[in-house]
Amino acid sequence: MKDRSRPLLARDERSVGNWISIGHPTVAELCARGFDFVIIDTEHTALGLETVANMLRAIEALDEEVASIVRVPENDRTLIKRVLDLGVDGLMVPTVETAEGAQRTVDAMRYPPEGSRGAAPARASDYGRAFGEYVDRANEELTTIVQIETERGVENATEIVSVDGVDAIIVGHGDLSASLDVFGRWDHERFQSALESILNAAHDVGKPVGMLATDDEEMRRWVDAGVDFAIAGADLCYLANGSDAAREAFESMTADDGSN
Repeated sequence: MKDRSRPLLARDERSVGNWISIGHPTVAELCARGFDFVIIDTEHTALGLETVANMLRAIEALDEEVASIVRVPENDRTLIKRVLDLGVDGLMVPTVETAEGAQRTVDAMRYPPEGSRGAAPARASDYGRAFGEYVDRANEELTTIVQIETERGVENATEIVSVDGVDAIIVGHGDLSASLDVFGRWDHERFQSALESILNAAHDVGKPVGMLATDDEEMRRWVDAGVDFAIAGADLCYLANGSDAAREAFESMTADDGSN
């Protein structure tokens, strides 16, 4: 955990991150460079804790500071505790639909008396060598991000963003559009209205909102909508797009050369 004098994500700074789904330290090392933060996804991937720990080591070995955020699979106190003990800079929790859910996340992120996180020596505290120092700093310095990605979450957005300890919101636009029965239709009035509601609720209490963009068009759409920070692409997309482009380039070059 880095010693930060200001929040990782703030409305007055355009932070940019990268999304990592492939469980290998080399991928983490490649995708972290130059970014303010990375999000390592353990919700929709096969990544285990040992793999995440090695990815964190690769990120920390860079000659620049890149914050590590892990998306946990669910809002579960035990899962949250185990990932925090790896030494991350923050967590992203999916499908937060109520203020009670947001408060449960904050409680799990914090040591007593502010929360209910269990205390034990782990990688986060240099295996106990800096245990006291880590416990003293963790509640204040860890970044807590909640995802709003359902119609119910939108309905309760004002209450969710107002929970003390929620530092930022990420809109899960794919799941949100599905929840609204307009999957992938970003220009649909229902989706636009929901996104605007989340942005207004968060900005009213001074909290930043971020979104994932997998291409330039999507990036422009979210920036124009008013998001404060972005996850600018994902490792899976880079590989898929690069692979397709290389194959298509070869096929185009050889289409008319008479080869069988």
